[in-house]
Amino acid sequence: MTAFEIDGQIALVDCGVLFPEDNHPGVDLILPALDYLDGRMDDIVALVLTHGHEDHIGAVPYLLKRRSDIPVFGSKLTLAFLAAKLREHRIRDFKLDAVEEGEILEVGNYEFEFLAVNHSIPDALAVAIRTDAGTVLHTGDFKMDQLPLDGRITDLRGFARLGEEGVDLFMADSTNAEVPGFTTPEVDVEPAIARVFDAAGGKLIVACFASHVHRVQQVLNMAVKHNRKVVYVGRSMVRNMATARDLGYLKVPAGTLIELKEIDRYADNEVVIVSTGSQGEPMAALSRIANKEHPVVEVGPGDTVLLASSLIPGNENSVYRVVNGLAKLGATVVHKGNALVHVSGHASAGSCSTATTSSSRRTRCPSTARSVTSSQTAGSPRRRVCRRTASSWPVTAM
Repeated sequence: MTAFEIDGQIALVDCGVLFPEDNHPGVDLILPALDYLDGRMDDIVALVLTHGHEDHIGAVPYLLKRRSDIPVFGSKLTLAFLAAKLREHRIRDFKLDAVEEGEILEVGNYEFEFLAVNHSIPDALAVAIRTDAGTVLHTGDFKMDQLPLDGRITDLRGFARLGEEGVDLFMADSTNAEVPGFTTPEVDVEPAIARVFDAAGGKLIVACFASHVHRVQQVLNMAVKHNRKVVYVGRSMVRNMATARDLGYLKVPAGTLIELKEIDRYADNEVVIVSTGSQGEPMAALSRIANKEHPVVEVGPGDTVLLASSLIPGNENSVYRVVNGLAKLGATVVHKGNALVHVSGHASAGSCSTATTSSSRRTRCPSTARSVTSSQTAGSPRRRVCRRTASSWPVTAM
């Protein structure tokens, strides 16, 4: 979470969570320092969300429990993922306002301009924040995949245009800033996934992030080619993929999806299971499968498990524990360490350098707390002025 303040008005960008490591016993989530806002909740004029990953939206319910009517702005998919979380937390009368790349929004003393960026989740946005004190360009999480699966590339022209106007502070995704070169395109993963499908003679389980719509799309397409049905396992996977499908971000071929309760009607080599738990979360579906605790899904000799995700620092022991458990049961485990089955969603050093140069920034600051159809905007951005009156905000109730 980043807080900007000018003339007594506070604007927030993102409000996410971190997940506990092994040295955090009894901790479920790590929240941002919301106590910074104690006594200042009425001064918050906007919360802007760059994308729908948990480390960017996961703490929003805890913020809105303190004040439910904070205006929240984000892309359509981001707000849809957030709305489901807010309903789970029984928060009512929240105010969500969808924005698009190329749109300019005036709220209080702030002007926000939204730009498309490519990431490992659809509909990600960068935001330029203009104030009387200067201009900030906050990239959110991004990379520069020139062959994205959804055809939506990072708006580098927009970065350059803002640089010509003058960017006083460039806040860039720094997750992979020390990784040389450029991030591998998502399309390069498909041959490795195809080889896994070709070699799998029994049950096939693909574990990935529950928000990785692009990866699930690749699995769906491959399942159709190999005459396999697809079943989602894990509550967040079921919920997020249904949302992505309803909004048009996920294309599900007719007759491909089945319910978990129908899995016994098919032979093992006729099904692919898309599961949560790629980070070794103890209560997630994959961990329960590895521990022989899942009520429906079992694995054994001849089965294949594909971990289509990267290893988040701090989760090493949990992931290795799951991999060992699956191997003991006789399953073949394919992961990023032995096959190109996942690529990062973050810009490597080459892309970071390109973005920094394009923005012509005066000062830069890393924004990550860790040690083709062009959607670039042509012509003038669309402008919208939002006033804080009782009738001007869309209200989404439970």
